[in-house]
Amino acid sequence: MSLKGALAPLGGFFFGLQIVQNRGTFPPTMVEETTTLDLRVELLKESVANAPVVWKEGYPYFVHPLSDGVPRQSAELLAAARDLISENVDWDCIDIILGIEAMGIPLAAALCLSSGKPLVVGRKRAYGLPGEVAIDQSTGYSKGQIFLNDIAPGTRVLIVDDVVSTGGTLHPILKAIDSNGAIVQDCWIVFEKGDGMDKIRADGDWTLNSLVKIQMQGDKVVIIE
Repeated sequence: MSLKGALAPLGGFFFGLQIVQNRGTFPPTMVEETTTLDLRVELLKESVANAPVVWKEGYPYFVHPLSDGVPRQSAELLAAARDLISENVDWDCIDIILGIEAMGIPLAAALCLSSGKPLVVGRKRAYGLPGEVAIDQSTGYSKGQIFLNDIAPGTRVLIVDDVVSTGGTLHPILKAIDSNGAIVQDCWIVFEKGDGMDKIRADGDWTLNSLVKIQMQGDKVVIIE
């Protein structure tokens, strides 16, 4: 049985949280196992390990609900990513959540609802609003721009996104926030693919985190951590 199937009859994505909070409800052995093995992390790992892989211009891409919106995204999967991030963020030090278009938006929206913090989206189109910041970005298969609005100097920003591969999107966003006088207070990525985030870490002192580290080996997704 898959982890998703095992989770469903026991409360879905709240399973791991309920075990910790209600220690008198579940057998001690189950509590101990949950403290050492977060089933929400395992759900994310299992889902990406089994993701289909497509090739674009000789470059392998995994296709996953949290990074592509297909196959369909279950509530359990989105909530697992949301809760794992939320539990590790010091929300008293966050002023705004920045979600990156496109697939950073669902995760940022979920965190906005659960935390009560405001949300702004890094868009791929310009609006021409006062203070808008245009950022050149590149991925493994495309180049374009991201536009940031409504992030004032001194604002403490939590950045969330689905995947970092080369770092060609995240890195210039981090630099732009710094240049604008705002503060990258925290940054969480669901899937850290390859060494792109390590290269970014070597270029600054930003707090960069991920839930699952992976690498591609041909048409296979390999879990690193």
